[in-house]
Amino acid sequence: MMKSLLLLVLISICWADHHSDNYTLDHDRVIHMQENGPRLLVEAEQTKVFSHRGGNVTLPCKFYRDPTAFGSGTHKIRIKWTKLTSDYLKEVDVFVSMGYHKKAYAGYQGRVFLKGGSDNDASLVIADLTLEDYGRYKCEVIEGLEDDTAVVALDLQGVVFPYFPRLGRYNLNFHEAQQACLDQDAVIASFDQLYDAWRGGLDWCNAGWLSDGSVQYPITKPREPCGGQNTVPGVRNYGFWDKDKSRYDVFCFTSNFNGRFYYLIHPTKLTYDEAVQACLNDGAQIAKVGQIFAAWKLLGYDRCDAGWLADGSVRYPISRPRRRCSPTEAAVRFVGFPDKKHKLYGVYCFRAYN
Repeated sequence: MMKSLLLLVLISICWADHHSDNYTLDHDRVIHMQENGPRLLVEAEQTKVFSHRGGNVTLPCKFYRDPTAFGSGTHKIRIKWTKLTSDYLKEVDVFVSMGYHKKAYAGYQGRVFLKGGSDNDASLVIADLTLEDYGRYKCEVIEGLEDDTAVVALDLQGVVFPYFPRLGRYNLNFHEAQQACLDQDAVIASFDQLYDAWRGGLDWCNAGWLSDGSVQYPITKPREPCGGQNTVPGVRNYGFWDKDKSRYDVFCFTSNFNGRFYYLIHPTKLTYDEAVQACLNDGAQIAKVGQIFAAWKLLGYDRCDAGWLADGSVRYPISRPRRRCSPTEAAVRFVGFPDKKHKLYGVYCFRAYN
């Protein structure tokens, strides 16, 4: 019995020493396949990567195979990237590669490709990132009957903001909420994005839709009208509601933009229609709500002049609180939805870069 055990140990040591070059990673890391374990291993060196709208990002993924299990490699290796949905029950195809055959799907066409830094590199490069690219991606590698997966989260720099239309609070079903965010150069926010915003100080006492279909709101300063004064700070959860019939506000998310946001210097104050035309005359368009929040949060834009925005609201961004200009906090101040024909204000414009 002892001789058999000793022989097995010696064989294992010799096998590992003989094949160690096949599993060498960066920084001299070595992967050893277990004798009765999986013959294919997929790993992501980072489980989360960060970027911003318009940027490029690499989702890391590498695979390691036992050459003794696959012989000379008669099986072609298939690499498949999918995006996980918020309920994790569905997957959206992103990119598939098998030998010389490669295919990108839907909105990823022309923007994704394999990094190919080494023979075992399955990392995916996504160029010209959009707001919709945010989320969790699965890297799956298949060879013969063996397969393994790894998941990487893509996070975007940006800002979450609460939104409701001219009709007033609690007037949007889920589908209308999605469209409302798109109309303001944004997308409906995820729970993780709202949670990060709450940790950053976002306090809002009106419940809003999130991308998973839940309705929640962030409270940093507990008070009676917002869940009670004696409750702890946190993200309050109303749960999941009927997406067609239930009506709430919405939390939107936006990121960096490729353009110039600015307050138009004009000799007179303007009605809404005059404001729209003034931006057009300046080679721009009237700015959207998402653009004023992005300029304020990501660029530190500060202007103590109320101005029209595309949705008919009037707002102004303050990053340096001071007397008569949001003295207590940095914020995008909301004046309201004034009468478009009779009320006069300045205007914020946006000129996109080509």
